[in-house]
Amino acid sequence: MASEGSEREHPSVTLFRRYLRIRTVHPDPDYGAAVAFLEEKGLQMGLSCQKVEVAPGHVIVVLTWPGTNPKLSSILLNSHMDVVPVFKEYWSHDPFEAFKDPEGYIYARGTQDMKSVSIQYLEAVRRLKDEGHRFPRTIHMTFVPDEEIGGFKGMQLFVQRPEFQSLRVGFALDEGLANPTDAFTVFYSERAIWWVRFTCTGRPGHGSRFIEDTAAEKLHKVVDSVLAFREKEKQRLQSNPRLKEGAVTCVNLTKIEGGVAFNVVPATMSAVFDFRIAPDVDLEAFEKQLQRWCQAAGDGVTFEFTQKWMEPRITSTDDADPWWAAFSGICKDMNLTLELEIFPAATDSRYIRAAGVPALGFSPMNHTPVLLHDHDERLHEAVFLRGIDIYTRLLPALASVPALPTDH
Repeated sequence: MASEGSEREHPSVTLFRRYLRIRTVHPDPDYGAAVAFLEEKGLQMGLSCQKVEVAPGHVIVVLTWPGTNPKLSSILLNSHMDVVPVFKEYWSHDPFEAFKDPEGYIYARGTQDMKSVSIQYLEAVRRLKDEGHRFPRTIHMTFVPDEEIGGFKGMQLFVQRPEFQSLRVGFALDEGLANPTDAFTVFYSERAIWWVRFTCTGRPGHGSRFIEDTAAEKLHKVVDSVLAFREKEKQRLQSNPRLKEGAVTCVNLTKIEGGVAFNVVPATMSAVFDFRIAPDVDLEAFEKQLQRWCQAAGDGVTFEFTQKWMEPRITSTDDADPWWAAFSGICKDMNLTLELEIFPAATDSRYIRAAGVPALGFSPMNHTPVLLHDHDERLHEAVFLRGIDIYTRLLPALASVPALPTDH
């Protein structure tokens, strides 16, 4: 096994493993160490570094490589610093050791989601800078907190701030997913997240009686309605091989609450659902559907949102679009097969797109099982290094897109 720092290990891999060892894991991520690491890297590379505290203890690091034409809008390379929790007992190796096995697989939380992409951005920019290149458009790299728990104290706040406006972003790249085949997945939109709590009220009483109009009966009807809709969408996905998961609406029952004792019929019960709504769905009409499910269940049935995304955006993948033409053209030159999809879950891209910036979700990992949030999350060092090569080709093309009407 090549040990870290040995002559046989590529310095980019050594840097990647250093970043993986920073424990930016929820519920108590060490953002301070990550910010210091990224700032140090940026300054070593001669980049300007801006730190924007969007909420207490939540800092966004912005590393900037200025372009030659400040009138043009910039390129944004976004990634998040935080990673999801681990169940250490299910891992083959310590998830924060960044262990590399003899085959070259690096085991660590964040290898796929998404510390690999952060280091690939940095190393591609470093390589291009070292070769003496300059490009018309400025390239900004943002490293954000809080993405794994919704981005509410991260990108959602950042896009509303003057510091984001001053970046004058014209186009953005953010995270995607691994692809186990030879192809690379590119995401051009996302499903809207709605977290909905249905609350049913009814007559309480003793558990020995046939009480009419109970909360539980109404809840049963609501659950039946939503799960029947779920089955319909599932069948629609399974019956059409051309549809990918992100193109249909998914819903899951995630919580049932209510009751006080074994022998008391409760006056109130509730069910919580996680809806992921496809971008072509009329959201106002869908909300009316929720109302109809409540009405069909009986009196005293209401719903409320704990999360409700109302701004789905689709980034153009038309060959006439200059950003897509630049991105896909380089991929074609490199003989990369692209699979276009709607992201089935959520990333910070939704905030970037809602701010009016076209964004693509792209993590250059093919021949790689999708292991984000999974036990034994890992990435092969050769796949990681190829990703740097890919960004080293993509960035010049994107940063050299000629002036657009939106640039002035």
